[in-house]
Amino acid sequence: MVRAFELARRGPEHDPNPRVGCVLLRPADPTDSRAAGGPGTTTIAEGWHRGAGTPHAEVAALADAASRGEDTRGATAVVTLEPCSHTGRTGPCTQALLEAGVARVVVSVEDPNPVAAGGADVLRAAGVDVTTGVLAEQGRELLGSWLPRVGKDRPFVTLKTATTLDGRVAALDGSSRWITGPVARRHAHELRAQVDAIVVGTGTALRDDPSLTARTADGSLAGHQPRRVVVGFRDVPADARLRGPGGELVQVRTHDPAQVLTELAALPGPPVRRVLVEGGPTLAAAFLRAGLVDEVHAYVAPVLLGAGPVAVGELGITSIAAAVRLEPVSVLPLGPDVLVVATPVREV
Repeated sequence: MVRAFELARRGPEHDPNPRVGCVLLRPADPTDSRAAGGPGTTTIAEGWHRGAGTPHAEVAALADAASRGEDTRGATAVVTLEPCSHTGRTGPCTQALLEAGVARVVVSVEDPNPVAAGGADVLRAAGVDVTTGVLAEQGRELLGSWLPRVGKDRPFVTLKTATTLDGRVAALDGSSRWITGPVARRHAHELRAQVDAIVVGTGTALRDDPSLTARTADGSLAGHQPRRVVVGFRDVPADARLRGPGGELVQVRTHDPAQVLTELAALPGPPVRRVLVEGGPTLAAAFLRAGLVDEVHAYVAPVLLGAGPVAVGELGITSIAAAVRLEPVSVLPLGPDVLVVATPVREV
């Protein structure tokens, strides 16, 4: 399964489909030098999904086996995501595995997509031995933002904050450079390079004059530049840094977060599937109140200001019982700072 994860990471990161890897095994001949798939097994083929419209990982692995002249009857398929059971731009992987005579399938993560799910049951009904949940935590990590956004009709939303230990995003005089250190800032630029759009309000755009670009460690522009989105009714000045080198500038003239996501999803060109909300506190509060935040990335610096603007504005909460609760996913030290990744706890 670890090898399947490695193969999956070869797939495109910015793609509407999940990154999936597959390894085909068969019982090993003791004299076969390729017996590297584990005790008693030999790896006979490998495959991964290369992007939307291309063969899925299982089909790619079967094609690899055919090109090597390997017999897949009785083989074991180790795959990072449950084989699909529906026909889209490609056929169902379950049918391909059955036709190939695969006898056992080992899965890391079961497919949460109601359209594609059910492959494990289809295989079991046909007599295939199916095991699920192998290294599932690593499998979910590999799937990244695809996993929580699947089945939704809107982009996945990450709210990013960078604050002092007492929750301030700037001092009383408005200065905020730099609350976090260079390691955390470099990590934040890596996050920007993974999303399709960065969203700020007009207040932040006019006050801070940000460039909202993704940059490499040497300060140059990263290869992927997300769209730069300003929410609100005021115009972005002609000489603003947002009009300089970087991603396309998009103005969404509304204060409704749902409308923002709707307009971003409808933009021509590359699809907007992952959105990073960076500021300011009014916009952050609006997305939280609307229940449209899927994940929070909170960079926290060991700094105290005692006064100054906070990361999130008014939420309409009057009691601790009504607080927005988050479930931590990971805590990552970044030099002297810490990144807390958490997801809002949804009421059942």
